[in-house]
Amino acid sequence: MRKLFSLILTIGLVGVCYQLSAQGAPPQVDQRMYEIIQNVSEDRIESDIRTLANFGTRNTFSDTLSDTRGIGAARRWIKAEFEKISESCGGCLEVFYQKDLVTTEMGRRIPKDAYVVNVVAVLRGTEYPDSYVIMSGDIDSRASNTMNFEIDAPGANDNASGMAGTIEAARVLSKYNFKHSIAFVGLSGEEQGLFGGRGLANYAKENNWEIQGVLNNDMVGNIEGVDGVIDNRTFRIFSEPTPANESQRRRQSRRFTGGEVDGNSRQLARYIHKQVKTYMPEMNPMMIYRLDRFGRGGHHRPFNDLGYPGVRIMEAHENYNRQHQDIREENGIKYGDVVEGVNFGYAKKLTAVNAISLAGLAWAPPAPKSVKIGGAVRPSTTLAWEENTSSNIAGYKVYWRLTTSPTWDNFVYVRNVNRHTLKGIVIDNYYFGVAAVGRDGNESTVVFPYQQLGR
Repeated sequence: MRKLFSLILTIGLVGVCYQLSAQGAPPQVDQRMYEIIQNVSEDRIESDIRTLANFGTRNTFSDTLSDTRGIGAARRWIKAEFEKISESCGGCLEVFYQKDLVTTEMGRRIPKDAYVVNVVAVLRGTEYPDSYVIMSGDIDSRASNTMNFEIDAPGANDNASGMAGTIEAARVLSKYNFKHSIAFVGLSGEEQGLFGGRGLANYAKENNWEIQGVLNNDMVGNIEGVDGVIDNRTFRIFSEPTPANESQRRRQSRRFTGGEVDGNSRQLARYIHKQVKTYMPEMNPMMIYRLDRFGRGGHHRPFNDLGYPGVRIMEAHENYNRQHQDIREENGIKYGDVVEGVNFGYAKKLTAVNAISLAGLAWAPPAPKSVKIGGAVRPSTTLAWEENTSSNIAGYKVYWRLTTSPTWDNFVYVRNVNRHTLKGIVIDNYYFGVAAVGRDGNESTVVFPYQQLGR
């Protein structure tokens, strides 16, 4: 009986796949994603976190000459790791430093003039080499007084965890070829005012990088919150609602057309959420409708400032006793960001979250351009967009959702068209968007139609 049931199930699945194929629809999942998840190594992440913490301090203004202590030793080690990865894949990574001088006049957290040095490793895309998805972690660390660049500040979770995850994602994804370029980045100067992110964002703009998304990983290894909650499944995705540099005209139009929570960074957050729900359903992604934690900031913000989509990925429950603290014990409470406070299995999971999100975006066709919408005082809604000429394009998904829903809940798949009418769907009651779909099933982010048809 069991064999008969298995045979019937197999025949049914084959029939479904054949029907989808006959209709020209791409697969609903990309099997390579499961392989990527499996290949992320907890042991390698643990080893890298320990190595970074063992540099003693990685304060932006710490020693740059020592081979064993300070930020100089740390960034040289990170660059060497990227170069090892590149050597193992036949030179597939372009590894370089990107740096900018910061001076004491530039901020109250700068004790002396110094170079803020980022480490960048680019896995060049085969079809869209100037289009980038970026994963970043922070190199630097701090103790209670950020101006004290000599005291120990191991920064095991903040942010050796994010940096180790970025290196590990490079190891895993360097085994594949992608349509878009992927940049794996170690950023410095975060604790002094987001200087590393600002420098790389400006560099990207000056070099005409088309950034599809920035995944900033800042603290991805703690599961025991100061609130007493222990949780190794939940994590947060912070994203701002609309671009910081959007025009006044677009801002005004939203009063009449909507889209208050549909900027490019919010669509990136939804994309990551969907990838996790599809390929890692055991995880619980929380989309937080804020740029960052209340009154605080992270290295995705400088990219957001220039209009690039960017989010912060981090643990759900922070432990403030382990953040920005001198290593000590008071009244039986241990303070300090040491390796003992990191859960390496959790860091592995969030690294996998990044890896499948980067891969999906880098394999997908470019997002639709010039998406427009119409349907006022009609019993239907029409969307139109610029046709994609990519050889990888299979079709498009036209999405819609209730205005109160955080996720894209409904879609229709269309192909060989750049216009579609949703009959019986009244424009007033929903929000809409369009995503490009590749032949392998990977999708672009959803593009919200801010422009009206006929205008």
